[in-house]
Amino acid sequence: MRHQKNRHKLSRDASHRKALLQNLCKELIDHDRIKTTEAKAKALRPEVEQLITLAKRGDLHARRQALSALGQDKFIVHKLFEEVAPRYAERPGGYTRILKLGPRRSDSTEMVYIELV
Repeated sequence: MRHQKNRHKLSRDASHRKALLQNLCKELIDHDRIKTTEAKAKALRPEVEQLITLAKRGDLHARRQALSALGQDKFIVHKLFEEVAPRYAERPGGYTRILKLGPRRSDSTEMVYIELV
């Protein structure tokens, strides 16, 4: 039974969804702000917040878990641990913000900015 299993499926199979969220996480950490659809931003938010909480721990095991989650991208993990995590040392959570931009012209999909606060 799938009680309490409320994940965003994004109309993709599991491997495609995992790759999409991994790439969105990397881009958000690298650029601090990305423009995407509202559904993708809402699916991305818990993933990024978990990574930042992991980076705040700062130990070797946390670094290896982040490497695993971000696809062995050492540069992004280094930026996450050395630049992003210290910004939120005193903050207990809520590291991201979603700003609505309105519908996309071609297909009227709601577009948003998701950014690190």
